[in-house]
Amino acid sequence: MGLLSGLLGNYSEVALPELQRQYGVYLVPGEEIRLGFKLIRDAFILTDDRLILIDHQGVTGKKTRVASIHLNSIYEVTMETAGMGFEDSEITIHYITSPYHKANSVSTSSYKFEFGKKFNVQPIYTTLMGIAAENSKRLNS
Repeated sequence: MGLLSGLLGNYSEVALPELQRQYGVYLVPGEEIRLGFKLIRDAFILTDDRLILIDHQGVTGKKTRVASIHLNSIYEVTMETAGMGFEDSEITIHYITSPYHKANSVSTSSYKFEFGKKFNVQPIYTTLMGIAAENSKRLNS
């Protein structure tokens, strides 16, 4: 199911030791991986401080783009569960991209993750939504 799910553009969960072995080089000192997911070549990893997005580019996958979304910038999370037919589950995070989160003019963006029909996205959603709720309180106080 993992390869088929990856071919369909859906993330599947990866064990922590494997994530540490493959992506530990992208961690800052003291940062810990909490969980991670992988497509055929691409991955996203949730640490105690940020989401790390890993995009292997090109035919060989040797060119790699690594991007981070700091958890303290996430202000909203939406979830869509799988429907009938070919629809998959999705989680979309909305986050602040400007360096000053309490500025008068704040820039934002969003990022969507797709998961297979049988994958339970509820635990990821509640984790990310808990982070977003804390951030919303902090930003609006």
